[in-house]
Amino acid sequence: MGRKIKVVSMFSGCGGMDLGLLGGFEFLGKTFAKQPFQIIWANDLNKYACDTYRANLKHDILEGSVWDHFDSLPDACDLVVGGFPCQDISINGKRAGVAGARSGLYRAMVDAVEKLQPKMFVAENVRGLLYKYNEESLAQVLKDFSALGYTVTYQLYHAADYGVPQRRERVFIVGVKNGAVAFEPPVPFLNKDTWITSSKAIKDLENLEQDADYSHIWSLARKSSDQGGRKLDPNKTSHTIRAECHGNNQFHYKLPRRISMREAARFQTFPDNFMFKARLRETERMIGNAVPPVLAWHLGKSLRVTLGKMEELENTKMAAE
Repeated sequence: MGRKIKVVSMFSGCGGMDLGLLGGFEFLGKTFAKQPFQIIWANDLNKYACDTYRANLKHDILEGSVWDHFDSLPDACDLVVGGFPCQDISINGKRAGVAGARSGLYRAMVDAVEKLQPKMFVAENVRGLLYKYNEESLAQVLKDFSALGYTVTYQLYHAADYGVPQRRERVFIVGVKNGAVAFEPPVPFLNKDTWITSSKAIKDLENLEQDADYSHIWSLARKSSDQGGRKLDPNKTSHTIRAECHGNNQFHYKLPRRISMREAARFQTFPDNFMFKARLRETERMIGNAVPPVLAWHLGKSLRVTLGKMEELENTKMAAE
């Protein structure tokens, strides 16, 4: 596309998805180029996530319930993105599905898509959405978006296949208005034999003293049956970084402590200059809830291709008329 792609960001968190779409950051010595996305509206409930978003993305974000700010949505956009809350869908949650108070917030995305009529939308959630006990929830989500005139597809992504040093699986639901063009997901370029290892991701932080400003701080919870005790393997990629992880964050592969929040941020592919504006507990929550920016960057490349084809098709139709 020869112009900026206007994006409405819902349930934005601290900005992992949005940073990935925007590009212009570095991770483990690799530069992820800027992309032509422009965030024109963003919202999240959590104060600390909003503070962090503003500080790093240099863009305003509306703090509070999405319903309280719904009327401030713009008149139109090209793309709506959002990771609607997963607590009622997760295997570790209450399993209320989209009928639950938290995950039922996907309705706000449905209403936003109906109001804005974007060319495309992307909704992200946990792997649990594909489990048998969520079969009706998934069907309802697909039905609600499809009823708005979108061709809706979904796919399970393994973040490690896209250069994220973490065993993290997430579902991305993508809608294309009127099915004008088929969305082609980004092709995985790594596998279990080539995934980025834990030691490669965080080895340079081993001798760094604790630094609260840099979020290189860690939970002092001891190993127990109640609090988890998984330990990193330096030759394998990290376990999934969780949001509710105070006593469950994995232990360092070498040092006698749990991983620090800066190390967790590395496993989530946040660049080192991304600063979290909170103390330990809220930083844990922000990092664990985020979409890895590197994964979002690769997804963004595919979205650009689809949006570009849609614009070409529109231009061809206009010329023929």
